[in-house]
Amino acid sequence: MSATPSDALSQLYPIDTLRQETREQLASEAAYADYSRGEVLFRTGDIDDDTLYLLDGTVEGSYPDGKTRQFVARSLQGRYALGDSQPRRFTATVVSARARIARLDRRYMEKVIAWDQIARNATAGEGSAESNRWVFRLLQSRAFHKLPTGNIGRMFQGFEEITVRTGDVVVREGDAADYFYVIKEGAAAVLKHLDEAESIVAYLVRGDCFGEDALLSNTTRNATVKMVQDGRLMRLSRRTFEDVLKPPVVEWVNPAQASLLARTGAVLIDVRLPAEFEQRAIRGAINLPLFRLREDVVDRFNPNDKLIVYCNTGERSSAAAFILTRMGFDAYALQGGLFGMLRQQEKQQGA
Repeated sequence: MSATPSDALSQLYPIDTLRQETREQLASEAAYADYSRGEVLFRTGDIDDDTLYLLDGTVEGSYPDGKTRQFVARSLQGRYALGDSQPRRFTATVVSARARIARLDRRYMEKVIAWDQIARNATAGEGSAESNRWVFRLLQSRAFHKLPTGNIGRMFQGFEEITVRTGDVVVREGDAADYFYVIKEGAAAVLKHLDEAESIVAYLVRGDCFGEDALLSNTTRNATVKMVQDGRLMRLSRRTFEDVLKPPVVEWVNPAQASLLARTGAVLIDVRLPAEFEQRAIRGAINLPLFRLREDVVDRFNPNDKLIVYCNTGERSSAAAFILTRMGFDAYALQGGLFGMLRQQEKQQGA
């Protein structure tokens, strides 16, 4: 009987130190591929997001100074990740007839390992991959890729669990913002007043989060979230959210950087209201108001697009960047807002 992916990873360092449910999660997220003799896995100087493990076969590392080193699967050295330093310090070439490789997203793996260690001495972990599915899905979110691993502990320590029932309104459109939420169990509907009628615009399930828009933009809630199944929610207070999540998750660019990105194909998005956009806007920008951003952006762009969002001051654009990043886009918020970019464009015209 062949070994399962989880069994194969359980022999590797430092995965062998993790709990069974965490190993199962990493095994399910790994990409497995077979390579033939002579194929190159990476080259000296490469910078990438992958951690590679050798499950079968032999790989040779060739260093710039001419030295070589062999990595053999299931040997002591072969149980470690293949040259995980960045940039890569050597070129890795398959020298056996066949080699099998497991690839893991490095940042996600680090966060899962950090959480595994924290959960041993906390109430966040409940002992099974299924019961912890909300954690794994949350950490997979692209927005949380930017969260420093050191903040993971603070985030989970700050979570408060609450029980909710079908029909409970967790947040209401127009109310003041107080918490950031993650669905641990259950499901919810997101409702907004569109064309003078309240309509369901999305459904949320285990691992989905909500409530960050108003916290990031310092405005009232822009939607109602109502439970459609009994469940449990994890929530962070406004203060903890601002201390732990807000600063590192939103990536900012100054006007000069934004101008350079725009010249290489990035899209400028004005997240203010249409009336504000009509009064004055950055040349070449398109208007997608923050309150409709989720609905409008999906059909207009693909995840490979770079998006730069701006408003007047940065409040709404920080919320927009967080939302877009969580949706899988490469998004940036513009420092200095509208007027900072206008000054940059005037400077370029006068040069």
